[in-house]
Amino acid sequence: MGLKRFRPTTDALRHTAISDFSELTKSTPEKRLLIPRKGTGGRNNRGRITSRHRGGGHKRMIRIIDFKRDKTDMPAKVIAIEYDPNRSARLALVQYNDGERRYIIAPAGLNVNDEIISSDTAEIKVGNTTRIENIPAGIPIHNVEIRKGSGATIARSAGNSCVIMAKEGGYAQVKLPSGEIRLIGLDCLATIGQVGNIEHETISIGKAGRSRWMGLRPYSRGVVKNPHDHPMGGGEGKASGGLPRSPWGQYAKGLKTRKSKPSDKYIVKRRR
Repeated sequence: MGLKRFRPTTDALRHTAISDFSELTKSTPEKRLLIPRKGTGGRNNRGRITSRHRGGGHKRMIRIIDFKRDKTDMPAKVIAIEYDPNRSARLALVQYNDGERRYIIAPAGLNVNDEIISSDTAEIKVGNTTRIENIPAGIPIHNVEIRKGSGATIARSAGNSCVIMAKEGGYAQVKLPSGEIRLIGLDCLATIGQVGNIEHETISIGKAGRSRWMGLRPYSRGVVKNPHDHPMGGGEGKASGGLPRSPWGQYAKGLKTRKSKPSDKYIVKRRR
């Protein structure tokens, strides 16, 4: 696992830094764990753009990932580490003792031939899944459930992890990657370790073409547009255009968009 840099033979390659994919052990995905992914180009069912600057890009297939880890008390062996074009983390292909194969998010330090398990009596070891009440405070965890049985929803991208701060009553105070501290039930599942591919945040795309390969189309800043195209447009010379906002006038900085939710009572400390 590392970065690949290039000789600066072109302006694009001068700052390009991409993954060397050295940790991958298998280049072709498991066919039984694939489903088609249809690109929308940012359009809804009426053909109207609902998400701008999306379209094109390479064709992809969706990997079916086991976020629930509901095959309990049965050991599984890691047989491959694979690439997933739909996420920043790597995938681990595991095979259970009954022959079934599943994909899981690959944590840092999990290698081929390692054995993992999902159990209430699981050892505190990278890749094992157990309930939060069985995990000591201070241990990095990922793939954390918010509600029992709902499947992992927190800390699933490259390099992310949570930490259990304290346990009280039926809840644990868990510090999320954003810095927020939230109450999560002790009966919720979590996986030991930090998500792998930690160097992902240091990748530099290097050129516009690589963004197009990923399905990201170009965009223009609001301040360079005309007043009838954007609230921040117009002005002689390089005018700042006032407060940052969307083309439809929604303020982009400082405006609180989260309304009162029942889940607010589970937030101990906000990320800011």
